[in-house]
Parts: sequence; C-alpha cells; structure tokens
Amino acid sequence: MPDEPAEHAERADDGSSVSWSEGGGWFEFTLAVILALAAVGTAWAGFQSQKWGGVQANSYASASATRTESTRASTEAGQFLTIDVIMFTQWLTALNQEILADPSQRPEGGYEPDPETVSGLLFTRFRSEFKPAVTAWLRTRPLADPEAPVTPFAMPEYQLATAADALRRLDEAERLSAKARQANQRSDNYVLTAVLFALVLFFASLAGRAHARRARMLLFGLTLLTLAGAIVMLVLYPVQL
Repeated sequence: MPDEPAEHAERADDGSSVSWSEGGGWFEFTLAVILALAAVGTAWAGFQSQKWGGVQANSYASASATRTESTRASTEAGQFLTIDVIMFTQWLTALNQEILADPSQRPEGGYEPDPETVSGLLFTRFRSEFKPAVTAWLRTRPLADPEAPVTPFAMPEYQLATAADALRRLDEAERLSAKARQANQRSDNYVLTAVLFALVLFFASLAGRAHARRARMLLFGLTLLTLAGAIVMLVLYPVQL
C-alpha cells in the first residue's frame, strides 16, 4: 500500500495519466508538429514573396525599356510622316504648276512620272512606303472626282512600319506592366500567408502555456483553423522557382 502513492506520482510525472486535452505528452507533440509546419510555411512564403518580387522588378524594367523603344519608333514614324507630307506638298505644287503651263499634263487616272519634269523627279523620290499610297490615290482620280480622298494619307495603303512597331512595342510594354502588377499582388499574397503562419506560431505558443483546459482548447482550435487557412492559401498560390 505505501508504494501506490509513489506509483501514481510517477505516472503523473511522465504525463501518461494526463489526458491529451489537458496538456499531456501527445498534446505537446502535436503542438511541436504544428510549430514545425508553421516555421516551414513561413520560410516558404518568404522565399516565394522574394521570387515574385524579383519577377515584378524584372517585368517593370523590361516594360520601361520596351516603352522607351516604342517612343523611339513613334518619333521615327512622325519624322517619316513629316517627310512624306513635305514631299507630297512639293510634288503637288510642282504638278499644279506644270498643269497650268500645259493642261495636257493633268492626270486623269494613272500617273506616269516624267523624269524630265520636277513633279516626275519628286515622284521618283517618294519613300517606298509612301509611293503605293500615292499610286492608289491617283487611281481614285482626285483631281476630277470630288468624292475621292483628299490626300493619299487617308488611303489604307499608307502604312508606316515604324508606327506599327511603336504600337506593338507599346502593347508589349502594357503586357509587361500587367505582369509586374500581377507579380506584386502575388508577392503581397505570400506576405499575408507568412503573417498567418506567424499567427499559428503565436496561438500554438499560447496554447502550450495555457493552464485552463477551456482556454487551451480554444487556442488550439484557433491554431488549427489558422494553420488550415494558411496551408490552403499556400497550395492555391502559383509557385515561382
């Protein structure tokens, strides 16, 4: 009989007779596993946040460079347009003077440049992108038909490759900017997940130190709930390696 209190004391000391909900050995082991998962989750969330932050920085840098190239191409397109306008104005002035001097020079459909005339010389100097538009414009008989387009610049044949390139680069810059904003949002999402894992560590630490059974179980429930939410978010988020 004297040995029974000592035996009960030993059972109390090694926690074998203490229930799980009262903070026994299995409870402490469960908390240790949760703490380990939270630590790993926090590290992974921080790593992914940094990776997506790198994607954001690279995308913004690429978008800036592409937008600069778009501006350069747009400026070049404007210069080509100015050249075409000046050349067309000079050609039209020369042609008008030749028509006034000799009405037979008035084009009624197609136009065959005469290298011996100023207008013919200017026509041969038109840029390769502009000449098809002028040719198509002359077929509309603009000098005789009031319904014809006013200038060849209104013709669909007038296309500037540099202008198209500027628009393409601008679209690419917008795409890269959108990618950077998306990467920034994903980086923020991983930061939020890291905060949730920090809450898991906080609740688990309090649960391990709580003495009241109700408080311990409440904190443990909050720990599991927060851990489950953080893990679900971590699984759903895209991974950047």
